[in-house]
Amino acid sequence: MTDSADVRLAAVRRSAPDAGAGQAGHGRGDLLLATVAALFTLAQLLLVRPGMGLGWDETVYVSQVGDHAPAAFFSAPRARGISLLVAPVASWSSSTALLRIYLAVLSGLALYLSLRTWRSLFPKRAVALGGALFATLWVTLFYAPQAMPNYWVAVGALAAVACFLRARADRADRTALWGLAAGVSLMAWMRPTDAVWTVLPLIGAALLRRWWRPLAALAVGLVSGSAEWVVEAYVRYGGLVRRLADGSSIQGGLGWHTAVVDQLRSLGGRALCRPCAGSLPAVAVTLWWYALPLLAALALAVAVRARRTVPTLTPLACAATAAFPYLFLIGYAAPRFLLPAYALLAVPIADLLLTAVGRATARWRPLAATLVALALAGHLAVQYEVLRHTVRRTTAAHRDWSAVAAELHRLGVRPPCLLAGPEAIPIAYYARCSSAATRGHNANITRAAIEDAVHRVPVAALTATDAPRPDYARGWSAHRVAGVRLYVAPSPGRGRTG
Repeated sequence: MTDSADVRLAAVRRSAPDAGAGQAGHGRGDLLLATVAALFTLAQLLLVRPGMGLGWDETVYVSQVGDHAPAAFFSAPRARGISLLVAPVASWSSSTALLRIYLAVLSGLALYLSLRTWRSLFPKRAVALGGALFATLWVTLFYAPQAMPNYWVAVGALAAVACFLRARADRADRTALWGLAAGVSLMAWMRPTDAVWTVLPLIGAALLRRWWRPLAALAVGLVSGSAEWVVEAYVRYGGLVRRLADGSSIQGGLGWHTAVVDQLRSLGGRALCRPCAGSLPAVAVTLWWYALPLLAALALAVAVRARRTVPTLTPLACAATAAFPYLFLIGYAAPRFLLPAYALLAVPIADLLLTAVGRATARWRPLAATLVALALAGHLAVQYEVLRHTVRRTTAAHRDWSAVAAELHRLGVRPPCLLAGPEAIPIAYYARCSSAATRGHNANITRAAIEDAVHRVPVAALTATDAPRPDYARGWSAHRVAGVRLYVAPSPGRGRTG
């Protein structure tokens, strides 16, 4: 990035429709962005269903602030940002539907605010189309109303990158500096390591060009957002280095792993691909993903030719660093991991599509517009179909957990109670019990402690149907429901029954 790039960026800001159209232009642009955000919220409520039930990770985050069930074990990689975000609802209500509605509305507002920061950098139609492209991905619609951190990292990244570009173009723009700090803080609040990876290009550019005020804003954002996570590392995990090491171990050991194919497998609607085996989804489902690198390269080429390299290159570079650890440093995949990259790619790609149509000659422009419209319509159809199947499958799984919880209550395992085993965490939330595990990523108890608990509270062990009976559950009565095998301990104060 050079000083001449600063001049070109300033020129772009002066010539961009949003920047020069005055108050009325800004008003129309805001209305367009607000419409995209409102439709995004409505689509979540209609397609993802507020009554879908909480997922595995959601029960961990929500249990930290709610009183529906005891707090689940909080492993080293997790951060408490999403728990604090849902606290205004989860702290007093156990209604999943109410929580989904709250998050859908909040995520729509966050999308609007993050897109609004881009108005002076790209034409308003490109910003709105970029927002729509990101908002209509099945993974965005599926996770935005969930108590999960990845969507919030994405909108934080979107706002932070735009504010960085604005701050470096106008050294007097204090609002951009505050926006940069806030966006980075939101990312770090949700997932500190993701925040660091995402802002690496911004830190590098600021150091190289000695942009001290944007660099200070980046530092403020990272420190304020990750402060709680760092303090907790020393209070609960034996220090920052130990927490990072534990997090790496839980993620299979950070190192060189090629997870690109794993990510492709997850695009068919798999929430977590670990271990990631099986065939790839149909080409129609993954075609958009193959097209992303090509579209990004074309967007950059068009931007270079139009002498507006910086506002396009910066989000592309941040998208690349945000995606890198999830494509090459861990040995499994989940589609939500790449949400920040998708958000940062959306506006430059939208600008490319509109530029391709706008620069076509009068003779070919209708054909270009038709081809782009057909491609987008096909893309939307694929996204909707994957979303529909994913919601249906996920809802069925959550209903199974509820059925297991009901069966446990029928068998006498009622609060206060303890559920142990690798399948315990989500079902414990539904049953309003504590959860425990003697081994694995969520190990937080010993066999002796479980045997001691049997004399005080109702206890049950949960395993998959093909898993062996836990050693501590020898003689406990066995039951099977909804694909889970239950081993129920004798009631406290009574002898073993088998």
